[in-house]
Parts: sequence; structure tokens; C-alpha cells
Amino acid sequence: MELLRRLAISTGINIVALVVVAVAFSDVHIDGWGALILAGIVFGLVNTFVKPLVKLLALPLVVITFGIALFFVNMLMLALTDWIVNGLVIDGFWTLVGATLVVWLVNLVLDTGFGVRNWGKNRR
Repeated sequence: MELLRRLAISTGINIVALVVVAVAFSDVHIDGWGALILAGIVFGLVNTFVKPLVKLLALPLVVITFGIALFFVNMLMLALTDWIVNGLVIDGFWTLVGATLVVWLVNLVLDTGFGVRNWGKNRR
């Protein structure tokens, strides 16, 4: 049940982040609400299941670069989501870099400002 709750929260945050990215960058296109919701779900699933494996494989590079390689792992997750979801288009490398930064910033604001990651932990 905890996994489903986290995936639902992650999907909502990802949808907000993708809307902000689409508004901020003219080279990001989302073809309607269906594509936006699908992209949020796929991005959440990619981050939940693929990203840990990629981080493990990239661990030596992460250590050598003092963590900077994690930014490129995040870029890869967003690019993978773009590749999987037909209605999401991120056009260009620098747009992908900017979109990754915006997604990170939205996640930071929602997590710090609203304590999203701690929802339900103190409910007992």
C-alpha cells in the first residue's frame, strides 16, 4: 500500500513539474491532458524502478564526479520518459538540461515547502 501511495504522490508531483516545464520552455510540447497524465505516471515509474538500477551502475562515475553524474542520471530518466510517451516532446539537448533543472526545482519546492515525502509517516 505504501508503494501505491508514493506512486500516486509522485505522479501528482511529476504532473505539476511537467506543466511547469511545458510553460517554461517553448521546445517542450505536451499533447493534451491524457499525454500529461501518462507522462507523469511513466516518469514516476521510471524514477521508481529504473533509476535505482541506473544509479547503481553509475556509482563509480558518481563517486568520481562527486555526485554530478546524478544530474545526468536524472536527465536520462526524463529523456526515457520522453522516448516512451508519444505525446511528450522535449526538443533539444539544452531544453532537456533546463527541463531537468526545472523538474528538480519543482520537486525541491514541493518537498521542502509542503513536506510531501513525509505524508503519512506521522499518522499513528
